Amino acid sequence: PPPPSQPGLILPPAASTEAYPDAAPNPVRRTADQPVSTFSIDVDTAAYANVRRFINDNTTPPRDAVRIEELVNYFDYTYARPQSASTPFALSTSVVTSPWSQGRQIIHVGLQGYEQSDPRPLNLTFLVDVSGSMNSSDKLELAKQSMNLIIDRLRPQDTIAVTYYAEGAGTVVGPTTGAQKLKLRCAVAALNARGGTAGATGMTNAYDQAQASFARNKVNRILMFTDGDFNVGVTDNKRLEDYVADKRKTGIYLSVYGYGRGNYQDERMQAVSQAGNGTAAYIDSLKEARRQFGPRFDRGAFPIADDVKIQVEFNPARVAEWRLIGYETRALNEADFNNDAVDAGEVGSGASVTALYEITPVGGPAQIGDRRYAANRTARSSGDPSGELGFIQVRYKAPGETESKLIQQPLAATPSSAMSENTRWALAVTAFGQKLRRDPWMPATYSWEQILQMAQDARGQDPYGERAEFTQMVRAAASLAPNTTP
Repeated sequence: PPPPSQPGLILPPAASTEAYPDAAPNPVRRTADQPVSTFSIDVDTAAYANVRRFINDNTTPPRDAVRIEELVNYFDYTYARPQSASTPFALSTSVVTSPWSQGRQIIHVGLQGYEQSDPRPLNLTFLVDVSGSMNSSDKLELAKQSMNLIIDRLRPQDTIAVTYYAEGAGTVVGPTTGAQKLKLRCAVAALNARGGTAGATGMTNAYDQAQASFARNKVNRILMFTDGDFNVGVTDNKRLEDYVADKRKTGIYLSVYGYGRGNYQDERMQAVSQAGNGTAAYIDSLKEARRQFGPRFDRGAFPIADDVKIQVEFNPARVAEWRLIGYETRALNEADFNNDAVDAGEVGSGASVTALYEITPVGGPAQIGDRRYAANRTARSSGDPSGELGFIQVRYKAPGETESKLIQQPLAATPSSAMSENTRWALAVTAFGQKLRRDPWMPATYSWEQILQMAQDARGQDPYGERAEFTQMVRAAASLAPNTTP
């Protein structure tokens, strides 16, 4: 590895070079024009920890850093669980009155994954950015603590290789079993930061190491620890994405864990992790590292399904307008749903996925102006025998398979008389995200105090204090001065 250097202080540069995917909030759709919504699932949580970092620094996050689905999916929900691995998902739905828009409703969709009882052996490769930009206690030093948390969880049948990249790339130790934890910890301790960032070269080397211990009966995964700031060799997102997507076909997954501030390249990390059938998370503290790499690490490490897509068809006799809240960077075309060649998201053991739609029932307060010609107007509810708001479909592949399977369920039109704790919490987090990024569909009159009250009412048991922490984030966001908005 590169020679030793002293870990630096957490001092962001004067001019931030952080980059985020450019994604405007989803628009309202007229059901008569476009009745079908299709998207790839997302179990990433990077946006939540990153937003928390900005708020803790007393700064309003950039709009594009606030991905609402990643805020909502940061939390656990008590959805009904699937009964067997043969059908790895259970689908829960509810319809409730929108708390922020009079005359509208919220559709809450929950997808709960099966929790494996006997996970396969792990074949992991650490790909560690040791460039000069990582020379900070909130970057490489925190990444090394993260890696040791993973090593702590290894079983004798698991293996890890430790690779690195700076101006070049190398391997500290090849595939090593979980019975040799001291050897692995020493390999991690030898990592030190300096030089440029040849991320593409590092990826090539990491895939070689993963292939050296590859087996179909293992979970073969590269774990990348970086601030995402590649500056030597191939740096174009699309070229990196194409390379990783091609390697995905070998059965090796790639997950990305982001660190640091000032030059954090979220856009690149999102593109690479999505192409690699992996997850993306942001580690802003040792507490978050313990959360990501403790028992919940299984949710990211052990896949139960690949290319998971959701499609909702709305009934124009019941729904005049709809909008999907979040998932802007995961949108798919309608035809992509049935095309098994189109890549989508991965779900790990025991993970859940939450999605929310806001709809305007027929006869409600439309946001899109009416049209001149009656033939183009939304259908009315008379003569509708189904009584359904819509129809939900989930398509997924078993890991390693090429042919997808299908789950289908109608969506009943009758709103729930009372919100469940799950729905109230999801709505509180969704309202927080919409207000924080100043969505045009979120009424300015819906206050931080109302969001806070909804969250407090839905905190439930909260054994790890995560929901209590969120309420403090709401309070802090409300106090941020307007001039801190980028």
